[in-house]
Amino acid sequence: MRTTSAAAATDTPEPRRPPGGPPPGTLLLRGGFVYSPADPFATAMVVEGGTVAWVGSEGAADSFADGVDEVVHLEGALVTPAFTDAHVHTTSTGLALTGLDLSPSGSLADALARTTAHAAAHPGERVLLGQGWDETAWPEGRPPTRAELDAATGGRPLYLARADVHSAVATTALLDLVPGIRDLPGFRPDGPLTRDAHHAVRAAAHAAVTPAQRAAAQRAALRHAAARGIGSVHECAGPDISSEDDLTALLALAGQEPGPRVHGYWAEPMLEEADLERLRDLGAVGAGGDLFIDGSFGSHTAALCAPYADAPHTGTTYLDADTVARHLAVCTRAGVQAGFHAIGDAATAAVAAGARAAAEEAGTGRVRALRHRVEHAELLSPETIAAFAEFGLIASVQPAFDATWGGEDGMYAARLGGERARALNPYAAMARAGVPLVLGSDSPVTPLDPWGAVRAAAFHRTPEHRISARGAFHAHTRGGWRAVGRDDAGVLVPGAPADYAVWRVGDLVVQAPDERVANWSTDPRSGTPGLPDLSPGAELPELLRTVVAGRPLFPPPNG
Repeated sequence: MRTTSAAAATDTPEPRRPPGGPPPGTLLLRGGFVYSPADPFATAMVVEGGTVAWVGSEGAADSFADGVDEVVHLEGALVTPAFTDAHVHTTSTGLALTGLDLSPSGSLADALARTTAHAAAHPGERVLLGQGWDETAWPEGRPPTRAELDAATGGRPLYLARADVHSAVATTALLDLVPGIRDLPGFRPDGPLTRDAHHAVRAAAHAAVTPAQRAAAQRAALRHAAARGIGSVHECAGPDISSEDDLTALLALAGQEPGPRVHGYWAEPMLEEADLERLRDLGAVGAGGDLFIDGSFGSHTAALCAPYADAPHTGTTYLDADTVARHLAVCTRAGVQAGFHAIGDAATAAVAAGARAAAEEAGTGRVRALRHRVEHAELLSPETIAAFAEFGLIASVQPAFDATWGGEDGMYAARLGGERARALNPYAAMARAGVPLVLGSDSPVTPLDPWGAVRAAAFHRTPEHRISARGAFHAHTRGGWRAVGRDDAGVLVPGAPADYAVWRVGDLVVQAPDERVANWSTDPRSGTPGLPDLSPGAELPELLRTVVAGRPLFPPPNG
């Protein structure tokens, strides 16, 4: 029997175990806190192979000590289910980690300097890739011009996606690689590209990524996820956001190498049942993810019922109501989970109308049973929220959006005006209505940061939209599993998959019932498992170990 401590886990790597290899042995974790609904006072847990076998008290753990292969002394650490990030673009995340990331840029001048330095450091890359710029945060208040980018790159092809990934700027050399680009909707002679023009130039840029570069980016992203306590990700792929090759390569890599679990979605309208064969060929779990009904607020392409506050139009609609309804009906009849990207109130209303049409054809019970998804779901009327609840639609939301762009002086207020901006991301109203919430990042739009997301939901910039930290935590763990049809995972109870994370924490607290004032208590008599203090300014937990199916991912085996 081997004995280790949770704190020493970072110094004692486990042997590397490939997927499908011999199952791990029996492990006892003791002397800490285990977040489990099976026992709110649990301090120990036994894992057999890839499954949680027992949770309970320290005293009862003595009976297991001699019959396990390893004992881990937690030394007061907290064991939680591993997080699920329910909306990720894995390759793009990896490219941002390994390539040109302009999200730290504090000005246009800084962004151009970073671009120049990146181009000089990568002389052999056929097309330069970058992302993360946000002109609303810069004193210049504007994106780079094409002439500025041509000068910064020495005339080389360059694609720079905006932070929301719904528009981009590109150099003249890249535009010249896309025949007919100047005639496509969304092309601007000297401004960010949107709509069809953006999709075309993005496809050309990503086509230059070699299989080796793609694999390296995917590995980097999955390693980064594991280092954040994330045990599974939902890859939101599709022809307008990535490619079939990208999705199949990612799923193959995830099946061959240790790492977080990957559940892939494919965002293409399924208008005939024969179209669903593509999902099976790709290995996707559903026909959703970023199936765009609209775009984003930052790029002025989210579909609104009334014009933007800073632009004389109502955004962009990519799918009409009939296509939305048909996609949902085809998927419902075939028993396939569907979903859409919908941000503006016109887009979320279109999903609700489509769900109603599908229910009239196939039955409300069948629609509800499939847990169709809506990605982002930021601006909704009360009627739309009620329809989401009626038809069992899951809201896959990103609390970091509010943390990044909310507030009286944020981008949302600039785009929509104060009243509509304050209505965004109404998590409490959705939760009260019975709309299931699952949390994610939309990485690389916002970082992989699960505790940050839980904090952002619990301390929403608009107090009436806040949900409890416990509710947000469940939405970022168990909720992600329920969104892929698994009700037995994302929770530490006997029989559940042994996907967990170990954290060094301070005091564990329970949020008081009045969540809007976010009071906290350390009283153990509540009988509710405690969570770390996530109040603004409090230090977030430090990750000690990430384990999936009983196999350690972080710290990385073999260093």
